[in-house]
Amino acid sequence: MITFDISQWRAWAPGLQSPADWQAWADGAEREPCAEQAPDVAFLPALQRRRLSHMARMAFAVGWPLAEGHANLPLVFVSRHGETPRTFSILSELASQQPLSPTQFSLSVHNAMIGLWSIMRGQTCEMTALAAAGDGFEQGAVEAAALLAEGAPAVLLIVTEEQPPAAYAPCISDVPFAYAVALLLTPGQQWQLTLGPAQMAPAPELPHALAWLHASLSGQNAFSHTWSRRTWNWQRQP
Repeated sequence: MITFDISQWRAWAPGLQSPADWQAWADGAEREPCAEQAPDVAFLPALQRRRLSHMARMAFAVGWPLAEGHANLPLVFVSRHGETPRTFSILSELASQQPLSPTQFSLSVHNAMIGLWSIMRGQTCEMTALAAAGDGFEQGAVEAAALLAEGAPAVLLIVTEEQPPAAYAPCISDVPFAYAVALLLTPGQQWQLTLGPAQMAPAPELPHALAWLHASLSGQNAFSHTWSRRTWNWQRQP
């Protein structure tokens, strides 16, 4: 069992930006997607913004405000599928025998986001990029809790997935829409997370990060997420 507090959170998806938007979504309101809507990263200089993909912009939009005031804040970045649009573009260029962009390739690797974060924030503390299975959200929470146990006063956890290209549809079915969720974890007893064997229960309809946010905003103090042979049990102290 691991324990921690979640002192702040932020989330972004097309049509869901403010805490009020997410609360309405948790209460059952229909999401109003906007294909042209982009995360707001106006806090970055224009030259830096141009280097960010849509997925990186989502991560920066939710994580940057939570990092304010923390001189050295360890970061755990989680994405199961990573930069699928950028990777698909590179593969398409290969298929058509076009020259590849070194910049495009360097920014397609899984730890590119934490590299950009380190450079733009001028921080060299611990940063980890995870590519776990469908329970990457919990895997990231475990990693963050380990950093807290080592003495970090706070750890930033960012989970994000991009809407994959249509060609990936037969292989990727767990990204209902592009989203990013950021949590600021601190030492405490507010949340308990335990791992057990898989239960005979359907997997959450939403990705685990969104399922956690939905349950949390709905006032649930206990819920479980099952993936493969693992069940993660969440318990919030009332």
